[in-house]
Amino acid sequence: MQIINFEFKAKVNDLEKYEQSLCTLNPIFKGTDYQKDTYFNATFGRLKLREGNIEHALIQYDRPNTADAKVAQILLYQYQPNDTLKQILTQQLGIKVVVEKIRKIYFIDNVKFHFDIVSNLGTFIEVEAIDHENKRSIDELKHQCDHYLQFFELNKDDLIDVSYSDMIFNQTK
Repeated sequence: MQIINFEFKAKVNDLEKYEQSLCTLNPIFKGTDYQKDTYFNATFGRLKLREGNIEHALIQYDRPNTADAKVAQILLYQYQPNDTLKQILTQQLGIKVVVEKIRKIYFIDNVKFHFDIVSNLGTFIEVEAIDHENKRSIDELKHQCDHYLQFFELNKDDLIDVSYSDMIFNQTK
């Protein structure tokens, strides 16, 4: 499945405050996922295998490392949990880094909200305006992201320009 996202990620101190603010808008709560994302050495973009109790996917994505809302090109393959896929990827590509997190997932229409507690990194909000049916323009997705950036009263200094995997990888150097 090919997906286009417009997204931002922000480091925050009081995750509960932001989650309570979102709940005033009556989002749909999908649950709390305990996720382990294994990133592999990829020649283009990023390649990760997500193992969770809600989401299971092999995800290839490319997006710029900029500290603002940005477009991400995503290929997503949902799978049934099975150790063989991870073994093949590990043997063929090698593991770059592993990210473990507790993620609360909410939706309002096509916008997905993540409230993340990431091991060794802290607490974050991610907002993804998602189009997987070619129904929305990039401008519409950007507008949705900008709306929630203002709603949460976040500023550019709160935004993160890299992925969790990059942050963890840079800690290990």
